[in-house]
Amino acid sequence: MPEARERQVIRGRNVEPDAWKTVGVDPAEDLASLPAGPIIVPLKVLVARPGELLDRDGPLGVWLAPDDDPADLASRFSLLGARLALVAVHFPKFADGRGFSTAVLLRTRYGYRGELRAFGDIGRDQLFDLARCGFDAFALPPQHDAHEALAAFGDFTLRYQGSVDDPVPLFRKRATAGGIQ
Repeated sequence: MPEARERQVIRGRNVEPDAWKTVGVDPAEDLASLPAGPIIVPLKVLVARPGELLDRDGPLGVWLAPDDDPADLASRFSLLGARLALVAVHFPKFADGRGFSTAVLLRTRYGYRGELRAFGDIGRDQLFDLARCGFDAFALPPQHDAHEALAAFGDFTLRYQGSVDDPVPLFRKRATAGGIQ
C-alpha cells in the first residue's frame, strides 16, 4: 500500500505542511463533536454554533460552499474579529467557477484581508486565475504535486484585464505611460 502523502498547502507561493483540518465537506461526517486543533468549519456550523466555536482553543477557519452567500460571513466579521484566521472556498467540481466570484466579493466588497484559501477540485491550470481573484493559499487534491504546481504563478507576465491583484488593466497602464505600445 502506498504511503499517504502529508497534507500540503501553497501559501505565499511556498509549499508548507497543512496543519488545518477541514470538517464537514463529506455530508455524512458527524459534526457533533469537533476535533481539537486548527479547524475549518462550514459556514452553516458557524451560524448554528458561534459561541462554541469562539470558546474553543486554537485557530478557527470557515469555509464557504459554492451556494453560500459571502455576505453571511461578512456580517459576522466583527463578531469573529482576530479569531478568524482564514476563510476557505470549496470548489466541489473543476467546472464550478462560483468560488472565483466569492473570492472577489470577499476581497473587494467585504474587505477581507486574511488568508483566503481555495480547496477542492482545483488544479495547476487554475492557480494563476485564482490568485488574480484574491486567493493567497491553495490546498490541492492529493493527486496534484504542490511543488510542480508552483510554476503556474509564472505562466503569464502580462495581464490584460484588471482584477483583485492588479485593478488597473493593461491598456490603461499603457495609455498613462504615453501611448499604446
